[in-house]
Amino acid sequence: MKCLFKYKWVKLPRTLVPQGKGIMGDWVRLASRAAFRKGKSVYCGFQNDVTPGMWSGGMVGVKSILGRKKRADAQSALDRLVKLDYLTYTLDRKTKKLDYQITDWVMERSGAECEIGAVYTTCGYGFVCVPRSITQRLADQNYQFEEADAWLDLWCHTVCNDIDNIFSSMAPSVQFGRNGAILTLETLGHRWGWEKTKVWRFFKKHSDAFALYKLPGSFGCLIFNQLYPTGKTVTLPEAEEVTRTLNEIRSMATAAHFRGKTEQERLGKAVRWYSWQLAPQSEPLPPESTEQVESCQTEEESRVAVSPPIIRAYFSLCRNCKSCIYDCVGKEYTPAYRVYMTPQGPTMPIPSNIPFVIPDMPFYDL
Repeated sequence: MKCLFKYKWVKLPRTLVPQGKGIMGDWVRLASRAAFRKGKSVYCGFQNDVTPGMWSGGMVGVKSILGRKKRADAQSALDRLVKLDYLTYTLDRKTKKLDYQITDWVMERSGAECEIGAVYTTCGYGFVCVPRSITQRLADQNYQFEEADAWLDLWCHTVCNDIDNIFSSMAPSVQFGRNGAILTLETLGHRWGWEKTKVWRFFKKHSDAFALYKLPGSFGCLIFNQLYPTGKTVTLPEAEEVTRTLNEIRSMATAAHFRGKTEQERLGKAVRWYSWQLAPQSEPLPPESTEQVESCQTEEESRVAVSPPIIRAYFSLCRNCKSCIYDCVGKEYTPAYRVYMTPQGPTMPIPSNIPFVIPDMPFYDL
């Protein structure tokens, strides 16, 4: 399974609700009980129309979802989420009916399997699609993270098998930003509003989910997500493998000069630039395809020029474009057209997607 950094959302199993205090823990509990398709829900014998990301019931049901004993505490949690624009809710004072709607609901998650069956998923079954930017809103407002907020923040920034992060091919790793594969406790503490010692205690407490790998010297650390759903059991890499990969990247970046205030920023850019060179090689071609390639190369090598061109024009064309005819065996572009000049212009149409200027010559090869 690939989970690239460019993907806008990640999967969070409903069995993994962030533990501890924090507004993100309340958001996950409410989102995991919301409807995943349009239909009718049944609550206390009443039927209510719901849309994706919506829940309809009463305040007693919200208390049960949030794990609150008092009604005032449950409503206070809802008000905090509304203030940060995480959801909206309506409460009827007479009937005590309460509806809430998740504002950051991911619509692309519903497939054909969701068209039938219950509107609400079974508690503790399946997964919730969490937007990667769900916790960035807290960081932008200088909100002091709590335990559940920090836990979900690491989860939302998990990548797996990303070509720009070679460490994510070893195990799902945490990455903040395009160049944020290398992290430090000070960086996380600044983001969460914590001291360095508190960040260290957090990783000690949640070592079953997030494994912290300290890099040699003062380069920083790597964080691997052991519970991320990849379809198989996550095996953490050995420390020697991580160190060897890091040294290879540093040796490749010896002649390069990366801008950055700290060593971690420069090393993070080097990881993004050179990870693709260390990525696992693709599978070889099947025997049939290999024979076809060899036969094509043989034909190309045995080509004979009928008449040498007077003037050959070469153009810097995109090799991925279908209009580009590139010699895979040699080192030049083969003539695609022969244009004869007349007083009225060229004798054949010239493709509009190949810009060039025709000189004053009798004819030449393109």
